[in-house]
Amino acid sequence: MQHSDSSIPRSGSIAAILPAAGSGQRFGADSNKLFAELSGKPLWFHAVSRLAASDAVGRLVLVVSEVDESVFHTRYATLIDQLGIELVRGGSERTDSVQAGLEHLAGDSEVEMVAIHDAARPLVLPEDLESVFSVASRTGAAILATPMPGTVKRGQLNEGGSQTVDRQGLWLALTPQVFHLGLLKQAYHKHNGRPATDDAQLVERMGHNVTLVQGSADNLKITYPEDLKVAEAILATQIQRAG
Repeated sequence: MQHSDSSIPRSGSIAAILPAAGSGQRFGADSNKLFAELSGKPLWFHAVSRLAASDAVGRLVLVVSEVDESVFHTRYATLIDQLGIELVRGGSERTDSVQAGLEHLAGDSEVEMVAIHDAARPLVLPEDLESVFSVASRTGAAILATPMPGTVKRGQLNEGGSQTVDRQGLWLALTPQVFHLGLLKQAYHKHNGRPATDDAQLVERMGHNVTLVQGSADNLKITYPEDLKVAEAILATQIQRAG
């Protein structure tokens, strides 16, 4: 269905790129943490499924490491076919993986925006996707973020003193981070390998504003094994609410 509101992305006009090539060393597992299961399915599948459910998303690009590529093609072949996922080999850094995803999309005139989403964030809410897609469509660049929840301290662990940082106006960046395709491609063209913690930072360096869209704290990133227990509880609550 076509919408007259220009801030609502056209059906299928967004390509989602999910970097999944990281080692996840802090998770402490021998294999990629994204293979850990949440409610019987691997983490990455939950993350991709949330994006696949959006009418605005037309392509799903999962960027994986050379080490994990064969696992995705064999163990997860059915799940990949189920969602129509396009597998792309990534690089050693997150930015290398996003760049590989962008190159994979080259020449597709249907893609107007790109949503970069952590494959380790399995629980993003549909309404948050709708909000950030809409704002990015209007402004060119928008990311989900959540207010800093607790008191913030600056200092060195186990030495010296600490200072309390005023958290007024401080936000934790979430994903997806959504950009007009041309803008993100330009940001990556000017990247030149300088360190960046997220894609929004590359866009900010060009002087383009990135709009913050408040997202739910449900959208946690799985970093440590104990995060899985929290995710299970959140998922159960989401299912209960939806029911």
